[in-house]
Amino acid sequence: MQMLLASFGRALLSQLHIRMLLLTILPFVASVALWAVGLWLCLQPMIDFLQDYFVSHGTFGTVGSLLAWFGLGALKTVIVPMLAMWALLPLMILTALVFVGLFTIPAVARHVGQRHYPRLEMRHGGNWRGSLWTSLWCFGVFIVLWLATLPLALIPPLSFIVHPLLWGWLTYRVMAYDTLADHASVDERHAVLRQHRWPLLLIGTVAGALGAAPTLLWLGGALSVIFFPLLAAGAIWLYVLVFVFTGLWFQYYCLEALQRQRDVQPADGGVAVVNGA
Repeated sequence: MQMLLASFGRALLSQLHIRMLLLTILPFVASVALWAVGLWLCLQPMIDFLQDYFVSHGTFGTVGSLLAWFGLGALKTVIVPMLAMWALLPLMILTALVFVGLFTIPAVARHVGQRHYPRLEMRHGGNWRGSLWTSLWCFGVFIVLWLATLPLALIPPLSFIVHPLLWGWLTYRVMAYDTLADHASVDERHAVLRQHRWPLLLIGTVAGALGAAPTLLWLGGALSVIFFPLLAAGAIWLYVLVFVFTGLWFQYYCLEALQRQRDVQPADGGVAVVNGA
């Protein structure tokens, strides 16, 4: 627990560094530019498709009754555009994650490694192909579960539980690999992830709770529909900020765990089992 809290404090201080704040600009600009084009071309066709589906299947009556039962009957008039926005949300998350991974995480790794772990040997047990594969299959599982739990977005208490847990799992799986890719060998990475799975999952879940904060922008009913482009830009920036902080937290924790593992590593080069949590 001491290592968990120490890495959190170090990540928070690093996040406030002007260099880390500047690293959020490029992923944000790239994401907003991509989504400006995407929303211009795809948002209205998607809303029209959902509208036609609801009308042809008589879904408005069922959804209206369900919303009325929860005291949210006023949302019936904006339910189609809101569902369109919620369906696009995972893609916005993926966009932010990809651009942060491309433009920011390598700089974060260099910043933390050079400043705080200059003597930690880099054994390059991972590569960009492994990172890409990990991100893709984890996001594939994530988006299926996200869409399956999409109706829970209409029930705020449940959405604040389910979605942070999904975020936590996704963040843990992706960030842990990227953090150890350069410094750890394959065996060392597996050992660290096995020995510290619960602290790392806790970090991912806390980050998931922070990552759920942008979803509050989608709970404004008709106003969230009217101001969707502005809210989307704000949400993307928050996602980028959360991903950078999460990357820093994982870097500090994983590199410290790797350093402690090597400090007690047997002379024959095997991997010792230590519990640094």
